[in-house]
Amino acid sequence: MQIKTMRIYDSFSDTTDYRILVDRLWPRGISKEKAALDVWFKAIAPSTELREWFAHQPDKFTLFTQKYEKELAANPETSLFIQLVATQLAQQQDIVLLYGARNQKDNQAIVLQKHLMQQPSIKQFLS
Repeated sequence: MQIKTMRIYDSFSDTTDYRILVDRLWPRGISKEKAALDVWFKAIAPSTELREWFAHQPDKFTLFTQKYEKELAANPETSLFIQLVATQLAQQQDIVLLYGARNQKDNQAIVLQKHLMQQPSIKQFLS
């Protein structure tokens, strides 16, 4: 099993993946049908303040990562999110963390993916 990231605007073909939108705001121009989500978990997204400060500026990504990891550690929804991901992996579903940002390597889904892959309850399912 895997935890992948993908821009919500990209086309996809694997309909067996468990698709989670991890943005706080709904992506512009995407209908619910086209998104084909299993769940929108906006509570796991960076705070509005952090998102606005970062503004997807690559030179701020390292500091953004540190700040977002602190938010994840303090967020009571993080444990629920980890439990959701572990449950889906246990059911033999790959996880796709969806985001709207244009930058495919410096965004919150990448940080979240790394965070999830460090969790003992999730490591056991990854191949």
